[in-house]
Amino acid sequence: MRNSRLASYRQQAIGPVRGLVLEIGVGSGLNLPLYGRVVDRVYGIDPSPELLRVASERAADALIPVSLLRASAEHLPFADAVFDTVVMTWTLCSIANPVAALIEMRRVLKPGARLVFVEHGLSSETRIAHWQHRLTPCWKRIGGGCHLDRKMDDLIRAAGFQIDAIETGYMQGPKPWTFMYQGLAKKDRAQLRE
Repeated sequence: MRNSRLASYRQQAIGPVRGLVLEIGVGSGLNLPLYGRVVDRVYGIDPSPELLRVASERAADALIPVSLLRASAEHLPFADAVFDTVVMTWTLCSIANPVAALIEMRRVLKPGARLVFVEHGLSSETRIAHWQHRLTPCWKRIGGGCHLDRKMDDLIRAAGFQIDAIETGYMQGPKPWTFMYQGLAKKDRAQLRE
């Protein structure tokens, strides 16, 4: 995920982030230098201790306080309704149960708070989607569980989020790997009463 072509996606995603932030799949911490002073603190979770060690080096140079935790997105170690923003960049493709993880993200967000996401996934072109379905079983084995064929907007809606803004399209590169979903989703205030 160090591809330089992803930098503009990262910057656009992190730009609107404010307050207390949870970053899902913080990985090696590539987003950490992008958070500005309008962020109070970032809690970054990842299941990989190796990646968290690398992220801790980047956290030391961040402009804002960062806390890193080894955790699974399907079982977040936080109370209900505490975060102002949840950030997810190229993470949902490799989570074993993406809807369960998104439901957890919605649980820890304050009412009216936002999920900011950049993900790759299922193309809107039938021919490319066909190849994504064919390639995914092999790609999961060599790509750390990554699914090329997840329709990210449908998964986000299935978890009870309202999508406020979304852009889709290809970035440069082979089409089965480069169909992007970038946007903002909201935890509806009415969902607090569920």
